[in-house]
Amino acid sequence: MCGVIAVSGFRDVIQDLYDGLIVLQHRGQDAAGIVTYDNQFHLKKSVGMVSEVFHSNSLARLKGPMGIGHVRYPTAGCSSEFEAQPFFVNSPFGMALAHNGNLTNSTQLAKEIRSQDFRHLNTTSDSEVLLNVFSLALRKQKPSRLTPEHIFRAVKMVFRRCKGAYSAVALIGAHGIVGFRDPYGIRPLQLGRRRFGMKYEYMIASENTAFHALEYEFVRDIHPGEVVFIDRQNRLHSRQIRHGHLSPCIFEWVYLSAPDSTIDGVNVYKARVRMGEALAKQIKASGLKIDSIIPIPDTGRPAAAGLADKLKIRYREAFVKNRYIGRTFIMPGQELRKRSLNFKLHPIELEFKGKNVLLVDDSIVRGNTSRKIVEMARKAGARKVYFASSSPPIIGPDPYGIDLPTTAELIASNHSIEEIRKLIGADALFYNTIENLRNSVRYGNPKIRQFSEGCFTGKYPTPEITPRLLKDLGCGRNATREAFDQETAKEENPDQFKMMSLV
Repeated sequence: MCGVIAVSGFRDVIQDLYDGLIVLQHRGQDAAGIVTYDNQFHLKKSVGMVSEVFHSNSLARLKGPMGIGHVRYPTAGCSSEFEAQPFFVNSPFGMALAHNGNLTNSTQLAKEIRSQDFRHLNTTSDSEVLLNVFSLALRKQKPSRLTPEHIFRAVKMVFRRCKGAYSAVALIGAHGIVGFRDPYGIRPLQLGRRRFGMKYEYMIASENTAFHALEYEFVRDIHPGEVVFIDRQNRLHSRQIRHGHLSPCIFEWVYLSAPDSTIDGVNVYKARVRMGEALAKQIKASGLKIDSIIPIPDTGRPAAAGLADKLKIRYREAFVKNRYIGRTFIMPGQELRKRSLNFKLHPIELEFKGKNVLLVDDSIVRGNTSRKIVEMARKAGARKVYFASSSPPIIGPDPYGIDLPTTAELIASNHSIEEIRKLIGADALFYNTIENLRNSVRYGNPKIRQFSEGCFTGKYPTPEITPRLLKDLGCGRNATREAFDQETAKEENPDQFKMMSLV
């Protein structure tokens, strides 16, 4: 999961790019970057939040009427400034690209790029691989003057070679911006416009929440297998390159997207409310006495509200969230996640003391966070602590751009619901069903026939996903995660690591 944005206008677009990335910050907190163009490229990227990476001096030099931006959440490659996007290649024309998703065949593609195309790759990022595949497809056409047809043919080659999930935006020097979405539409990508005199300025972004904030009109979702090209006269060209099989990631509605976004015709907030409503029947049948329903902020709130309405039980905000702590799920490294949780939530004791409470969260991944929250509720004086997940048990990894760990690390992959209840310390535990989850999303758009839901069912939409590939991808992610955790520990305890190196 990352956030991408592209803007093409008639004036400097840096303010729109910066503000848009601020709005999309929930999609990635590891790194941020922007590249603009005004007869030359201007690039700024680094590790950190958007407000930390960009300052007044850097914003002032990022000039030009078109540009792209990215906020990163590391799922492939490592967590470092070298992996920050956008990536840039000099030929043809000068091109920059930002990408959301994961290529599942990036290792093979990287080998081909090095051995057959004689190109050097600076990072382990699959996004750099995607950029090279795209730029090579353009260069092989040897265009003296770039036309939309060249763009369409190049993206057709990208679709032919690249597997997995990729919603991408690209900036081609002196020619325009490009947006394309993989043939399964696993990650979101949307088109917006804003009137400028008698013409339009355009924005492409991961979520339309960015359009609302910047007064762009939402036009539509970019279709699976479609490419959009906006030339330097701000004329919009689009083509359906491959027949799309829409299979959006259902976790976008569970956790990833902002509640005010509407993805593929389904409002995120309303879908989450329906997830909570769907839990009501199961919890009512348990016969438990519940004094209040308490959400785990932020993504547990809509589901808790829907559940409370259905059960006619009072809804209470009993956890205060430190707004200066990022989303722990998307923090790089398990140790950083654990440590941040201690500062992230603080219970309001009066809402727990002597009460039977039902805590509602969006999901349970490893179980560490859930166990810690149950402990907080007990220490605050709760008599009974029940726990509900608005999504089903997570039993498998996600190879398309979510840092869900290997199967062995997932608490639901090898434990029953009763065993999980004991492990997290709850007095009762409830999970939604996959049927309820599908129906909660599909209610907003019945045309969605299937989802990318492998983390819940073990069934993935793209045919190349096999148990062996999942194992290989998991080993790569674990190596990356361990390297990051070790580097973090080394920075915090340099003397200890000096002693270790001497042993």
